[in-house]
Amino acid sequence: MGERLAGKVAIISGGATGMGGAASELFAAEGAKVAIIDRNGEAAAATAATIRARGHVAEHFVADVSDEAQVEAAVKGATKKLGPVTVLFNHAGTIVIKPFLETTVQEWDWLHAVNVRSMFLMTRAVLPGMIAAGGGSIVCTSSISAVAATPMEVLYDTTKGACHMFARAIAVEFRDRNIRCNAVCPGFIRTPHGLREVADLGKLGVDVSDAALAAQQGRIGEPEEVAKAALYLASDESSFVNGAHLFVDNGFTAM
Repeated sequence: MGERLAGKVAIISGGATGMGGAASELFAAEGAKVAIIDRNGEAAAATAATIRARGHVAEHFVADVSDEAQVEAAVKGATKKLGPVTVLFNHAGTIVIKPFLETTVQEWDWLHAVNVRSMFLMTRAVLPGMIAAGGGSIVCTSSISAVAATPMEVLYDTTKGACHMFARAIAVEFRDRNIRCNAVCPGFIRTPHGLREVADLGKLGVDVSDAALAAQQGRIGEPEEVAKAALYLASDESSFVNGAHLFVDNGFTAM
């Protein structure tokens, strides 16, 4: 392992499990002091403990990232314990899979809160300190769903379209203050979230069989493959990459 994030303080929202957990472990191994912010306190504590057992630095904070007060408190806590945040990985998010005409207003508002408002709240909480520290890198988890629509996912696809543009707009507004913001856009990945998506789509008659997935993206992706892409965007190796969408989908959106 290199030390591509040496000297950085990184917040990872949704950093307890799946791709977020893989990123927490990788960022810490690459020298960052990692603050995991997740609503699953038990899993967040376990991931932080695993990282510390390997000799790296990690703390965890419990927060619902769609809640303004909880986000502010978690970011304050992370800054107090680890120092000014110079890397933010806005990873937290979830999915609703449902026929469009059965989607409720409550579900619509809830998923926008978890997937989109969370990025607004986390970024707004972190940016003043990041600017004061001289700059930093923000990575947002978008998805192939920002550009490739799937039946039963109108709501989810819409939130990811918003994530896509959020990353680009933050990049444009804050470039001159030495802030970079990019999106990582995974395809189907072997995480609890990804496997549930495949199962739920299958139940609703969408073809997400192994054969269909093989045709679309060759194979299912691994969480570590997305974490490595996020690491590149978080690190100074991507110093001239700003407002970009990095697809980690093995050609899915190229077809």
